[in-house]
Amino acid sequence: MKRHKLIVVLCLLLGAVHAQEAQHSVAIARIYENALTQGNAYSWLDHLSNKIGGRLSGSYNAERAIEWGKEELEGLGLDRVILQPVMVPKWVRGTFEYARIVTGPGTTINVPVCALGGSIATPAAGLQAQVVEVKNFEELESLGRAAIEGKFVFYNRPMPAEKINTFEAYSATVNQRTQGAAKAAQFGAVGVIVRSVNLRLDDFPHTGSMSYGDLPNKLRIPAAAISTNGAELLSSMLALTPKLQFFLKQNCRNYPEVPSFNVIGEITGSEFPEEIITVGGHLDSWDLGDGAHDDGAGVVQSMDVLHLLKKMNYRPKRTVRAVLFMNEENGLKGGREYAKQAKEKGEEHIFALESDAGGFTPRGFIFEASPQQYEKLNTWLPYLRPYMIDRFDLGGSGADIGPLRNNRTVLAGLRPDSQRYFDYHHAASDTFKAINKRELELGAAAMTSLVYLVDQFGF
Repeated sequence: MKRHKLIVVLCLLLGAVHAQEAQHSVAIARIYENALTQGNAYSWLDHLSNKIGGRLSGSYNAERAIEWGKEELEGLGLDRVILQPVMVPKWVRGTFEYARIVTGPGTTINVPVCALGGSIATPAAGLQAQVVEVKNFEELESLGRAAIEGKFVFYNRPMPAEKINTFEAYSATVNQRTQGAAKAAQFGAVGVIVRSVNLRLDDFPHTGSMSYGDLPNKLRIPAAAISTNGAELLSSMLALTPKLQFFLKQNCRNYPEVPSFNVIGEITGSEFPEEIITVGGHLDSWDLGDGAHDDGAGVVQSMDVLHLLKKMNYRPKRTVRAVLFMNEENGLKGGREYAKQAKEKGEEHIFALESDAGGFTPRGFIFEASPQQYEKLNTWLPYLRPYMIDRFDLGGSGADIGPLRNNRTVLAGLRPDSQRYFDYHHAASDTFKAINKRELELGAAAMTSLVYLVDQFGF
């Protein structure tokens, strides 16, 4: 008799487990259905990209984007929408840059260039000098001041094409952009030309942040990116004419910091309101395109997480918060300010998810988590496998949520297919027409599904 009762109890428990699993599967199916048929991400991105455009920190367009984000979040009927003040850098490109390769009197070839974010201007009449080509900083040092002084340093290290993970390829290359000017200036260079960080051969120069470090103002030199086709041309011409010259003209300028805002909207948790789940992307973008992939996609996907939860009348147990961060591109001031205020207020973030890898087809997520947390995350894979977002890896998450890093909070980044991302990253080609509606919506659904599971199971 006792054995019979035990069997009945086990059957009831097993039935309850299956019922709960079915409930979660149904909820995620509803999330995907709503995202693909009634999501707002694509229409929001259309407005952000085509009606506002590039949103460099400190610009008028950045201010317009902040007001737009606040109004749209308020329209969702959230429990709270606020603007969080933050001071941000202000760098202005000015008139577009001009460059040419000079092989002799009256013999020139124009090449596509753009100033790197944070660079100083050239003299008003431009700057012309011979060119020294290097692949890395070690080669720069081996040449020394005698070979470099008074010349442009041309950094021509391509992204390693053999790396399947394009973010690894980017990491292996980007230091020539971020540190190249500071390194070259120490050897007396008059300027730097940096091969665009891009796997594709094209005519779009890719901008991005650079730093002079603690280099005194009087020693700072102009820094520009050259398109990959332009880099190939310059390199081949240098092989034939080592003493050719390069002309560069740019009139960008750095200004003092200005006030700006992070935009925050949230749904308050019904059971554990003190436990916060944050999703976000960065509202600022570079000024060459309209920042559709970097990071308009992440912004509208994060907003759509809240919209989709509201659409299915789901009241989360924990507080779910969307943050539109300001100034990821050239300072990370928004992410740092958000983490600073969270710490000062004693807020408990159990999970933070960022989308900042483009609006392409989602493949899974990358996590910063303890072994125990990662083990728990992997138990959720059966819910996500039908939607092909079951690639769970450990690694870096996202720049804006990085300042929240501690020994408790799980950090995550949405990982779309990355093979095309760097075709558009920081370039004039990063426009709304490069966005695929379905791929963008699948990313919003993937993020919402993971947030739902975190809310249901916690850590």
